[in-house]
Amino acid sequence: MEYLEDILILVTRAAILIFECIGVGVITFSGLQGIVNYIRRKPNTRLILAKGLSMGLEFKLGGEILRTVIIRDMSEIIMVGAIIILRTILAVLINLEIKNEDQEYEFSHQRGEEKEGPGDSRP
Repeated sequence: MEYLEDILILVTRAAILIFECIGVGVITFSGLQGIVNYIRRKPNTRLILAKGLSMGLEFKLGGEILRTVIIRDMSEIIMVGAIIILRTILAVLINLEIKNEDQEYEFSHQRGEEKEGPGDSRP
């Protein structure tokens, strides 16, 4: 039975590491993509950046949830709980920003189509 617990701990630690690395990679890639899009002055830069940050935070949050499997004492539980709460709040705020940016982006595109008018169709 002790061997099964050791295997569970090893698998969980590996999964946590994988999730954390993927989260860091997604956030880094999104940040670099955001810089490039900002330099190119793309109108949906903030939306793309926010979506990437949200996805990266979801992976990091998944790693923290997995971490709860191998926690042994109360101080670790409190620490992980605080991290989970903080990351969840960040994810919610970023998702609100995504909704806001998405609505603004759609609104600006609709206004652009209205300016062209029905006779200004382009191939």
